[in-house]
Amino acid sequence: MRRFEGRVSIVTGASQGIGEAIARDLAAEGAAVVLVDVQLDKLEAVARSIADAGGKAEAHQADVADAAAVERVVTAVAATHGRIDHLVNNAGITRDGLLMRLREEDWDAVIRVNLKGTFNFSKAVIRTMIAAKYGRIVNIASVAGLMGNAGQANYAASKAGVIALARSLAREVGVRGITVNAVAPGFIATAMTDVLPEDVKKAYLEIIPMKKFGLPKDVASAVRFLLSDDAAYITGQVVSVNGGMYM
Repeated sequence: MRRFEGRVSIVTGASQGIGEAIARDLAAEGAAVVLVDVQLDKLEAVARSIADAGGKAEAHQADVADAAAVERVVTAVAATHGRIDHLVNNAGITRDGLLMRLREEDWDAVIRVNLKGTFNFSKAVIRTMIAAKYGRIVNIASVAGLMGNAGQANYAASKAGVIALARSLAREVGVRGITVNAVAPGFIATAMTDVLPEDVKKAYLEIIPMKKFGLPKDVASAVRFLLSDDAAYITGQVVSVNGGMYM
């Protein structure tokens, strides 16, 4: 039997990259996957692809930083399915630049999506999970949130924030049968990293002991574990998926 048969999973930022890999992984394990993103065309294409492969998926366009939009999605999912078992807070953006030159709007945009978006969805699903006395929440953080990164003060701060949010929420809801954890990817080969200059990629490879970049499926595997019953006694933790880049 597939491990998530009968479960309902919400994955934000699911139109591409890590979010798409997580959604496909959960659907393959039998979950009904709710895909959330602002990019509706890409989102619907992923949902169709999952359905064509025999999985269950539905697309919901929403800005994770818009609390009202998030509430509408969660209310609709709860009404349709009667349950929400998993939430993966993956939606994220970058607006890189050295702090001395970083525009206020670039700081605000990253914090708004990455941190406030995680807050919005966590808050929206938690009542349903508490009522069910069961739930799994995984926040996708970043190695930057653990070690910092020059030119990414806004991104690193947002990802450190989602780690702290996970640990704080884990303390609040552990007694309710809900676990909350974070996964911190290192350098993962996605559209977000493909645009980096070759010299930057080479510099990252130099500090990764495994001498290769990770793949979205590597992150998806860690998420799948934390959502499973095998991780029932793990909460408030950060699982690093970085090839040894930061220890």
